[in-house]
Amino acid sequence: MRRDFFFSVFLRVAIALVFLAFAGFSSVPQRWLIASLLMLAWAGISAFLFARSVRQDVRLLQDSAAAIPERQIDEIRPSFNDFDGLARAISLASEQVSHALNDASESRHELEAMIDSMQDAVVAVDPAGRIQWTNQRMHKLIPGASFSSAIRVGHALVQTIRDPEVLDCVRTALEQRVVSDGRSTSLLPGRIFEINASPMPGGGAVAVLHDITRIEEIERTQRDFVANVSHELRTPLTSITGYVETLLDHEAALSQSAREFLTIILKNASRMNRLTEDLLVMARVESSEQELHPAPIPADILVRDAVQAMSGLVQDTESILEIGNISTTEVIADTDAILQVLSNLIENGIKYGQARNAPVCRVVVTSRDVSEPIEAVEFSVRDFGPGIASEHLGRIFERFYRVDKARSRESGGTGLGLAIARHMVQTHGGSIRAESELNAGSNFIFTLPKAQNLVE
Repeated sequence: MRRDFFFSVFLRVAIALVFLAFAGFSSVPQRWLIASLLMLAWAGISAFLFARSVRQDVRLLQDSAAAIPERQIDEIRPSFNDFDGLARAISLASEQVSHALNDASESRHELEAMIDSMQDAVVAVDPAGRIQWTNQRMHKLIPGASFSSAIRVGHALVQTIRDPEVLDCVRTALEQRVVSDGRSTSLLPGRIFEINASPMPGGGAVAVLHDITRIEEIERTQRDFVANVSHELRTPLTSITGYVETLLDHEAALSQSAREFLTIILKNASRMNRLTEDLLVMARVESSEQELHPAPIPADILVRDAVQAMSGLVQDTESILEIGNISTTEVIADTDAILQVLSNLIENGIKYGQARNAPVCRVVVTSRDVSEPIEAVEFSVRDFGPGIASEHLGRIFERFYRVDKARSRESGGTGLGLAIARHMVQTHGGSIRAESELNAGSNFIFTLPKAQNLVE
């Protein structure tokens, strides 16, 4: 309003001066010259006053906008002359931004409290590998450092954590943008950590370290107990089996009842022998005590040797064991371990793969080259028996899991054959699965990597 008043007064004075100028000079050129000078003076003064007013309003707008991040907009209530609409819009926007900042701050505090309460150690890094934030558990993992100085935000992760497994997982997540898993045994003496590093959508990565030391100790104790008990049972069971077989050899001195009792004893002692042997094998496999020596070997030789090794069982059960189409491609395998896998699968097919109306059991072993997900050879052991219900397919490779407990006990199964097969195949870098339909048989399939992959 003040500027408008000055403009009106100055305009009246300028008009009066123009009339005076025209009246005081008789020459037309002189009158126009004076009028032009007065108009230029009026325009200059108006521009100066207008610019000063605009600068004042803009300065107030700048002060108001600068107060938004500090949430002090309520403390600044300027009065504008020409930018009232803009000022009201900025004020409304600032209130909305302030509410959003408050909500974001509360959410961040809640997230920090939740992450700090985790038992797992968490650290996040930016795309350059510099630490962005960590939780309290991660600070406690750094020996000999206080909470305030253990891990410094903005410093490279390698300056704080020197464990190669952790750094490799984080590097993989940063460079390849994929989830990376690992296992650390050197981050803290005597502690074992499971590492999971994942890329973040905005760049960078977050790593979670889960302490599995207690779990590993329990599993190791369990394996040692099973191995020790199995080892201690082997000697007395061998003695019982030997003495019973010796008694059965003297049939003339035995009554019919005694012979039946001794036969039952021999059957159960043999079953216990198989169980202890499988337990010992499982304990060695899981504890990595059984050293494997993978080497290139043609797939057809593995199939033929496994079929030859099972010829005795085939004759005893009067079953049919066939070799279908087989690949001659070389695979990387420990011969003894893979022969045991094939033998376990073939034995399973002979024991449980006889159809109800079929006079004998028929099992077919095949192998073929595959390229997905990797270049490998796929081995297949197929039977044509009653099949396996879908609810059992996901668990048949678990230890001691049986589809038909009564039939498995009658046939002398231990429930460990498939578990041993799975572990050995996975140790070779392959995979194993089962496909089945009721009354249509079962197909057990596992893969082994090709030898050419190792050479390349």
